[in-house]
Amino acid sequence: MADAIWTLLKKNGKDIQAAWAKDLAATLPTGKGRISAIELEQQTTEFMKLLTAAAEHANGSDISAAEFKPIRDFLEGVSRSRALQGFTADETATFIFSFKKPLFVQLRAEAGKDADRLAEETWRATALLDSLGMYTIRTFQKSREDVINRQQREMLELSTPVVKLWEGILALPMIGTLDSARTQVVMESLLQKVVDTGAQIAILDITGVPTVDTLVAQHLLKTVTALRLMGAECIISGVRPQIAQTIVHLGVDLQGVTTKANLADALALALKRTGSKLS
Repeated sequence: MADAIWTLLKKNGKDIQAAWAKDLAATLPTGKGRISAIELEQQTTEFMKLLTAAAEHANGSDISAAEFKPIRDFLEGVSRSRALQGFTADETATFIFSFKKPLFVQLRAEAGKDADRLAEETWRATALLDSLGMYTIRTFQKSREDVINRQQREMLELSTPVVKLWEGILALPMIGTLDSARTQVVMESLLQKVVDTGAQIAILDITGVPTVDTLVAQHLLKTVTALRLMGAECIISGVRPQIAQTIVHLGVDLQGVTTKANLADALALALKRTGSKLS
């Protein structure tokens, strides 16, 4: 396999690359501005160079071999860039799988009427390119997951802004469902802000939280406990009648936790406890 493909790439590499680049340009969304013709040309050139080098020394189509490390690293970079540029998995996989057609055309020309040789070389080339294609897809999927996770975390951070209301007093207005992931971000953001500002009191405003169940109540208690361990007091505001009834019905113990009906009342209490006065 290595000798046949290496010989073919060395002999007809330019023709193969030209046909491949043409097919890629027709299928990839270059017109949308996600990838330029120059960038595509650079990527095809680099792939041809790395594949030729790997084929010269490899003994099979096992791409986990050391000979294929440079091309694996290259494909990881292509996959990450495609993920960031908004490509789909199919569009990303096309980078490798579209290489089959021009390669097989040259294999057919070289084999001539030797059907056995053509079948053998085509099978070996298929095994290699399929492995590289699947590796590209796996890397792309991981890159997409990383992008999505980062975006979700950024959105969580944006949706839980810690606001300094007064000297020594912080507030964190929460809107939407409070789940485990968001609670973790809330605690991290709030605790860090307490450390940065030396705040004595933190107000958790749940006016925008639509429902409170046992899990949400437990998340709130965890946040209160963490704040206490940092030496700060916590006041929960925005406890509407419906929420109060739900908490009582669930049997959640909020003993020792200060609650207020609205943010204004919570701020007034916080000012009193810190000895601050509105001028």
